[in-house]
Amino acid sequence: ILDETPDQATLAVSVAKARATDTAQKSVQEGVQMHGGIGMTDEFDMGFYMKRARVAAEWLGDYGYHAGLVAQMRGF
Repeated sequence: ILDETPDQATLAVSVAKARATDTAQKSVQEGVQMHGGIGMTDEFDMGFYMKRARVAAEWLGDYGYHAGLVAQMRGF
């Protein structure tokens, strides 16, 4: 889609980032829930993934931020 409509690149990237951050957050929440208390410890990788997903969302924008950009670009 970026090759066909480069003027829509910002919109496409924000849609992808919103979906990616939402999926990552849901995945790590389910992983921690599935593994119980050990999922939050440093001895198990799931806690690391949860922390990284949170940092990435803060650094690159979370679902709400990108959903807001998409709404604004679409005139809402």
